[in-house]
Order: sequence, then structure tokens, then C-alpha cells
Amino acid sequence: MTVKLGESEQLGVRYREKRRGRRMNSRVPVRLEWDSSASGRVSVDTVTRIVSPYGCMFTLRHSLDLNDRIALTNLSTQSSNAAVIVFKGNPQPDGWEYGVELVAPEMNFWDIEL
Repeated sequence: MTVKLGESEQLGVRYREKRRGRRMNSRVPVRLEWDSSASGRVSVDTVTRIVSPYGCMFTLRHSLDLNDRIALTNLSTQSSNAAVIVFKGNPQPDGWEYGVELVAPEMNFWDIEL
């Protein structure tokens, strides 16, 4: 897909308008769990890069798809929430960048003032 400069700016505006809540760079230890047809139940610990009241971004070596559902646990508070993969970036040296949206999040899920 080729995007022209004017279209790129329009996409950026629409993306910003879709964002909810404030975001903060924060390294929160999390556990991600999901069902894999090849491996059964997978559980991986990582840290967030960005958090918001409605989700987070992290890097993961495993490849997941958009709209995959995962269980996300904040290891600092032991709070868990269902989440959906809503963004998959390009592969980085330390893995894929993912953005997830929490399903019915508690406003204090991260235990951080946002």
C-alpha cells in the first residue's frame, strides 16, 4: 500500500483522534498469556514501553496477529485483564512492537497516575 504525503497526514490526524487517554513512557513488568495451536498455552514475561488507562505497548519475540486475544497481568500489582492486539509494528532487534487495548480496564490497572 502506497500512501501519499497528504494522505499520510490525514491518517496521522485520524489515528490521534482515535487515541483515548493519556500515555506515559513506563516500564511495568507484565506477563502475557495466550493459546497457541502449535504450543498450547504460552506464557511470557516482558515489560511495557508505554502505558495508558486503556492499554499499553511492549516488545515481544513471538509473532502474534492483529485481533489476537491475550491475558495481560501487571506483575507489580498482580492485576489481570483481557487484552486485544490492536497494533503490530515492524520487527525490531528485540522482537515485534505490539500495542494492546485492555478489555473493560480498571482505571487504576497500572497503579500509576496517568
